[in-house]
Amino acid sequence: MVAESFDFVYAKIKADVHLASISGGADIIGCFVLGDPTAPVWRGEIQTRGLGMAVDVFSDDGKPVREQKGELVCVKPFPSMPLGFWNDPDGAKYHAAYFDKFPGVWTHGDYVEMTAHNGFVIYGRSDATLNPGGVRIGATEIYRQVEQLDQVAESIVVGQDWEGDVRIVLFVRLRQELTLNDELIGEIKSRIRANCSPRHVPAKVIQIADIPLTKSGKITELAVRDVIHGRPVRNKEALANPEALELFKDLEELRL
Repeated sequence: MVAESFDFVYAKIKADVHLASISGGADIIGCFVLGDPTAPVWRGEIQTRGLGMAVDVFSDDGKPVREQKGELVCVKPFPSMPLGFWNDPDGAKYHAAYFDKFPGVWTHGDYVEMTAHNGFVIYGRSDATLNPGGVRIGATEIYRQVEQLDQVAESIVVGQDWEGDVRIVLFVRLRQELTLNDELIGEIKSRIRANCSPRHVPAKVIQIADIPLTKSGKITELAVRDVIHGRPVRNKEALANPEALELFKDLEELRL
């Protein structure tokens, strides 16, 4: 839950409600981080680790970090941990899904930060993070700014391999048959620069008519990233509107 949602709830709904955001997964049938009714609520933060969950945040070299972004990990087995995958007799798929990055440590695939209050901020899926100039950036940080613009109905941001580096490309679906122009591009970039950092500013902002979503309503950065790089898209059957991927193929704007 973004920080602005806390503002809205406490200003418009109830000033003394216990607002608890959660994060986990269907694969663990539970939450790694969640609310605690006995502890303070801090704006924009999930309050604490789940019971029985030895949750930590690791840097890319596998060391615990605090007040820095990193990988959400669980360093010990937990009660609802799956034992394996169906039709995976040697456990290779199961191991590759969770234990390849840090041997013996469950890596959930979320890009997070543990705060000074021992709370958590989720920045999105770690495999969808952006790496311009070798600096990891959570796509969620950009979405938080873009979604506050009335003109934008929906957006998706990906990294494009470009001249030996990665550049950020933001696709926007606009409301009410609006057309993207220099003025709106400038407004988008200025908002991102002011509220995130200059590194977060997309190199390209491109209007798109539709954005591919999973059947559960989630945007699919990895599928779009594969399309713009000419790679085959895996798990296309999980998309609610796979035809939207065609809109991202061979775009002239991505050649410049």
